[in-house]
Amino acid sequence: MQLGMVGLGRMGANMVRRLIKAGHSCVVYDLTPQTVQQLVAEGAVGSYGMEEFVKKLEKPRTAWLMVPAGAPTENTVKALAPLLDPGDVIIDGGNSYFKDDVRRAQLLRQNGIHYVDVGTSGGIWGIERGYSLMIGGEPEVVRRLDPIFQTLAPGEVAAPTTPKRAKKTSADRGYLHCGPVGSGHFVKMVHNGIEYGLMQAYAEGFDILRNASSEALAPEHRYSLPLGEIAEVWRRGSVVASWLLDLTAIAFNQDPQLENYQGYVADSGEGRWTIQAAIDEAVPANVLSAALYARFRSRQQHTFAEKILSAMRQQFGGHLEPSSDH
Repeated sequence: MQLGMVGLGRMGANMVRRLIKAGHSCVVYDLTPQTVQQLVAEGAVGSYGMEEFVKKLEKPRTAWLMVPAGAPTENTVKALAPLLDPGDVIIDGGNSYFKDDVRRAQLLRQNGIHYVDVGTSGGIWGIERGYSLMIGGEPEVVRRLDPIFQTLAPGEVAAPTTPKRAKKTSADRGYLHCGPVGSGHFVKMVHNGIEYGLMQAYAEGFDILRNASSEALAPEHRYSLPLGEIAEVWRRGSVVASWLLDLTAIAFNQDPQLENYQGYVADSGEGRWTIQAAIDEAVPANVLSAALYARFRSRQQHTFAEKILSAMRQQFGGHLEPSSDH
């Protein structure tokens, strides 16, 4: 199947590589020509302008946008839409706010253009592990795109089947049509809110372990603990084992004291939106709120817990701390 990809950053380029490896045809476009040229050398069809990109797509066209949320996505949709025909599809695979999806879909529908929102999780590891996809859109359009989603998703080997699960669906392969437009990014938004809470729990736990050697404690209650080794033993048979813990173990192995991290932890928006949704729904979200506020605090003072958070973000998404001192 043919797919056009706009935005060849950390995730977009690797998604193209995964699709090409599976036999799909990909037309690619990015503001950086060198990035396009690299993927052309790997089998993609290059384009160096939006009009050229559209002309190289077969009708009905499918254009997947993998650009930052907010103004970059909005401007890309506005530039692309006038060049498309009725029946064409725009997929937003970034981290857009779900209400923006609903608004864009309504505008595009006036010209017969379909809009699909895909919450995409997998970070820089997705090319090997596959991407967890949370999809919103019209059922018939989503069904037509199934070969793309199935290729990008991890597949059944990614996790064992849930015991006594009576019916298998695409969710067992790592992708799910969640509902109408906006629902995919809504699910991804909450996913990222939960991610904040999980990361914060690991970070605080390891901070407690690290400070077990504090001189404020009685000598007989002090422990100098091997944090990297603890991460390793928890990965094996423990109920707190997870991919985030795997990444924490990798970070400790690379930098045992996390000396290369300041502890400045950014937030990309989904955590805030999750808390706003909780407020709108009158749902208590104590842990998720506290995790978001901890990230705000990290920009004023840095603890070892924040260093662990920052290390996890770099491991799964390649997120780098600001270069300046804080």
